[in-house]
Amino acid sequence: MAMDIEEIERLIKESLPDAEIRIEDLRGDGDHYSAYVASKAFEGLPRVKQHQMVYNALQGRMGNELHALALQTSVPEVT
Repeated sequence: MAMDIEEIERLIKESLPDAEIRIEDLRGDGDHYSAYVASKAFEGLPRVKQHQMVYNALQGRMGNELHALALQTSVPEVT
């Protein structure tokens, strides 16, 4: 079963309310996505911990409903 972009965004926003999220369906199949997530919550954390926070937000769907997610995370730039 595939996940749609809106569901992925909703789950991430529940855990990281300030997140800026951009998601692209790489194959048009609802199974292979690329995502950019920026959140102040990532500040001071190593990249692997940032990614773990996003995967935790997906509540176990990674590897099940969501087959592949190429993930890029960052801390938002201060303007």
